[in-house]
Amino acid sequence: MSEPIRVLVTGAAGQIAYSLLLSITKGDVFGKDQPIILLLLDITPMLPVLEGVVMELQDCALPLLRNIVATDKEEVAFKDLDVAILVGSMPRKEGMERKDLLKANVAIFKSQGAALDKYAKKTVKVLVVGNPANTNCLIAAKSAPSIPKENFSCLTRLDHNRARSQVAIRCGVPATQVKNVIIWGNHSSTQYPDVHHCKVNMSGSELACFDAVKDDAWLKGDFIATVQQRGAAVIKARKLSSAMSAAKAICDHMRDIWFGTPEGEFTSLGIYSTGNSYAVPEDLIYSFPVQIKDKTWKIVEGLPINDFSRSKMDATAAELMEERDTAVAFLGTHSLSERVAHKGMAQFQEMMRQQLESSMDTELEKLVDTVSGTDRDVRRHPVFIPPFLSLSLSLSLTIWL
Repeated sequence: MSEPIRVLVTGAAGQIAYSLLLSITKGDVFGKDQPIILLLLDITPMLPVLEGVVMELQDCALPLLRNIVATDKEEVAFKDLDVAILVGSMPRKEGMERKDLLKANVAIFKSQGAALDKYAKKTVKVLVVGNPANTNCLIAAKSAPSIPKENFSCLTRLDHNRARSQVAIRCGVPATQVKNVIIWGNHSSTQYPDVHHCKVNMSGSELACFDAVKDDAWLKGDFIATVQQRGAAVIKARKLSSAMSAAKAICDHMRDIWFGTPEGEFTSLGIYSTGNSYAVPEDLIYSFPVQIKDKTWKIVEGLPINDFSRSKMDATAAELMEERDTAVAFLGTHSLSERVAHKGMAQFQEMMRQQLESSMDTELEKLVDTVSGTDRDVRRHPVFIPPFLSLSLSLSLTIWL
């Protein structure tokens, strides 16, 4: 077997990580002969939950898992990393302005980028999942100047998989028969799922997507809206954000980084925009079609872009430029990031604890609304708090995908 690789997952007590960790440690991502040393990072209040996750991983008796380190300390978590999967982030709360969300996440990803720069290997592959994923990734990359920006990417594979699946369902074929969809731009509602270069295998014949679907209005309308709004639809139906599908997309993304994309196929990654042929502005983390070989991505150049696609690609770029400029401005101001650096993580963790308690109270109120009469008094006695709700605390550190 190979030497163990060191793989970090942040927000490790959360629901996405819970769906992700088994796949990583049983060889589905980095190979069946690749031993793993697993680093798990979360905030101090979540360490008891994280210990339970560690117990379960130990109880799986996984032959590739050489060691597990669960910690709330960046200097421990980021040491000598080969892979960093940054899931944890500050989510947008009710009443929070987008600029406030960006400010909070600048603090987190500035700190984690600096930790990567100081402690990780210079060859580390970094995947940012926590939202706003593109801009968080850019801040992390800018905060790690000694690590090549090509080593940083953000997750748009979930959107890619959603687009691929919608086409497959429409055509009545397995998703494996659909290839070369593209997600352009931001992991947000402005993203552009593009199928102008997509191919669908129908009964052994490879057809252009528009010829296979035979419904141009749907492909230019409801299909795009469905992919853009899928995360919100999952939350509305499940009352929780995407976890299983997000974890699967993380695995797909990292497996392609590690082993490459199949010949003749490309996938979607949020990557640093520089020197591309699609007139995408410089200095953004923007989702492009890429092919990967030897752990190195290359933008698929030369694809024809019609006016319909151009307008949507430009719209999502405009949103990313606004996010970038807002976030970068915070790097030079007395924002939360400076206060965290000056007063230490204790203040930040106290703020997070208060938000976590607020989240739990909201969930309890929802449960109370389902009962009547004297049963409502259950919320006033802590002994009746359902234990499973403790898991909802970690949702406050993960992206609403």
